[in-house]
Amino acid sequence: MSLARTLIDVRPLRTSPVFRRLLIGRTVSVLGSFMTMVTVMYQVWDMAHSAVWTGAVGLAQALPMVVFGLFAGSRADRGDRRRIFLFATVGQAAVSLLLAVQGFTGHVPVVGVLGLVAAQSCCSAVGGPAAGVFVPRLLPKDQVAAGLALQQVSGQAMMLAGPALGGILLGWVGIGPCYLVDALSFGLAFYGAFGLPALPPSGEPSRAGLHGVLDGLRFLAGHRAVRGALITDLAATVLSMPTSLFPLVNAERFGGSPRTLGLFLSALAVGGIAASTLSGRVTRLGRPGQVMLCGAGIWGLALAGFGLTHDPWAGLGLLVLAGAADAVSVISRSTIVQTHTPDALLGRVTAAEQIVGQAGPNLGNLRGGVVAGWASGATALVSGGLLCLFAVVWVGAKTPELRRGSVPEVHTGPTPLQAVTASVPDGS
Repeated sequence: MSLARTLIDVRPLRTSPVFRRLLIGRTVSVLGSFMTMVTVMYQVWDMAHSAVWTGAVGLAQALPMVVFGLFAGSRADRGDRRRIFLFATVGQAAVSLLLAVQGFTGHVPVVGVLGLVAAQSCCSAVGGPAAGVFVPRLLPKDQVAAGLALQQVSGQAMMLAGPALGGILLGWVGIGPCYLVDALSFGLAFYGAFGLPALPPSGEPSRAGLHGVLDGLRFLAGHRAVRGALITDLAATVLSMPTSLFPLVNAERFGGSPRTLGLFLSALAVGGIAASTLSGRVTRLGRPGQVMLCGAGIWGLALAGFGLTHDPWAGLGLLVLAGAADAVSVISRSTIVQTHTPDALLGRVTAAEQIVGQAGPNLGNLRGGVVAGWASGATALVSGGLLCLFAVVWVGAKTPELRRGSVPEVHTGPTPLQAVTASVPDGS
């Protein structure tokens, strides 16, 4: 087995200077966002000393995405995606600056902080669907999965580094400077997208308002492969999301040490980084449906096993396996969505994918907490993992398009912008 074909496929970094800039800008802004997440949680807890208020942070982040996401996707399918993304990035930077100002002054109440968090989430809801078209429009189809894998590994690495760096900066310089670093990070995201050409939708633009949203939902209902990919993601998150159960399982099984609890969260990220780094053979395989179903099934089985084990090292190993399986499943799901959705609908479908990604984990953590309160943390983990496995088997049985060696493709837009991007100077 060739090591070069096993390691992550870096062809997109070599062949597309614009994608390379986009990835650098995205990586830095994701790092800043994770630092802000820790800072907001710390500030809200410091102001209110209430788990209800810290829980409201997640609601402030998720609710705008759910409420406005599909309408933002419809808007992205009617205009220049580049311009929309740049506008949203400026909005996110402006909100981060306001967070920094209130962090320095300390005169804003908790509700005001949550309002700023919600405003930033609104900007993210606008920019996310527009950014969803960048990879399939910039790269040829045989490199789309590799581009998504590069985004996945950078995101996982920032998820691991961002909270730790945010905690260090909080202790060193305080709340305001942490928010200011996040605001500055959006400058690189803006720079990464600024060199793009105009990216209007290919084909008939979306209808305005609710009509455009309904058109996107009809596509999701009718396209079996894309629908199956999103249902698989819901099964993995709603039925078996484990993070809310970690403190209880740690207390039930492993003595309640905070160091063990921290390792649980890190193990998922380590598995995700390792799998993304070694994803070259998977992304070149050209069978995203099969890989996604296998990855989601292994995620469920690994979490069920974690619920049964009493050995902390075995538990950490199972969480690493779960994180690796989840990363592979996410890469494959995104490949299906972005290569099998017509370009004129891609903003709306990306918005639906974002909503699933926001709502699914929150509902999954709620489900886990309810079951654990009724029975135990181990019961919630085992039952959730097995339910996830059964749901994935059901999706695979009902969706032969995902079981095939390759999912039939649809035309997603014009020829990739290699000729255009090749003419854009690397330093623009």
